[in-house]
Amino acid sequence: MLQFIKAYIKSMRLYYSFVTGIAGWVGVVYYEYIAETYFAQSIQTTAYTIKKIVILILLFLSWGINQIINDYLGLDEDRINAPDRPMVTGELNPKAALAVTGCFLVLSGVITWFYLEPIAVLFLIAGVVLNVLYEYAKGYGILGNIVFGLMISMAALYGCFAPGPVKSHLFLIHGISAFILIFILNAIMTFYTYFKDYNGDKETGKNTIVVVLGLHKSKILALGAAFVPVIVFMMLSVTKALFVEINTAFIILGLLTVFLLIRTGVLYYKNPAGEKTYDSLKVNFQACVCGEAALMALFNPGLAMVLFIISYILVGFLFELHRNRKA
Repeated sequence: MLQFIKAYIKSMRLYYSFVTGIAGWVGVVYYEYIAETYFAQSIQTTAYTIKKIVILILLFLSWGINQIINDYLGLDEDRINAPDRPMVTGELNPKAALAVTGCFLVLSGVITWFYLEPIAVLFLIAGVVLNVLYEYAKGYGILGNIVFGLMISMAALYGCFAPGPVKSHLFLIHGISAFILIFILNAIMTFYTYFKDYNGDKETGKNTIVVVLGLHKSKILALGAAFVPVIVFMMLSVTKALFVEINTAFIILGLLTVFLLIRTGVLYYKNPAGEKTYDSLKVNFQACVCGEAALMALFNPGLAMVLFIISYILVGFLFELHRNRKA
């Protein structure tokens, strides 16, 4: 049993948990922003705080729980790309792991339906469905990136709807830009992850965008992709689609995120293949998660600054615990 638990947690790859955790936290903070700013709802109560803690626990665990499904569906390419992963080596029994994951997902649904807001179950289900779909979609070029971006956006929407009801068109309009940018950041993040899996994906017929374009064209695209979030943000700003005031904290965190994104693009341009493609993942994940934290500054500047720093440090720390690129 202890070996199973260790293997299960290892397969969850906890440095990924910040991807869904912070994306969902953006949704929670947005809910608070709308409730307090436009409806003068008093949400700073003990009952709400407990609800928020439950929501954040579910959000931070959601990636790891869904990762078990992803590993099971991707066994063929993992035997080449990551032969030391617990499910590939037999350390983690696939059927038992899926059963545990199924129990966790059902429990999450029950908690959401009976304790949180029932409507949020829709985004929980959508996230699981998109995770399953992603394993097949990534074999069709950019479709995989689109599905992945949508999947993480479900975490943001879950965080937005799970805390409590706010009935107004303002509820979604003011947050649409943040949700779009979360989609973009994650679609690009997963593009960079394809470099390390190039050989296995090509051999197993998974036509990811990197396989379709080849390493030479893909490394050039890696440089350009770093600027896509900035371009999208500028378009949203020019078209007045932000609906919220840009503050100093957002500008500072945004500039730091741009630096991390450019650094990621440069790393993959310089080393599109080989051992260093795995090492570059750390910066890739930090850029994505910190970008999500930066978006939070639109609604809660102080919390965003704290989470930006904590996320950068902890993602790096947790990644260093998984130094075996074959696992």
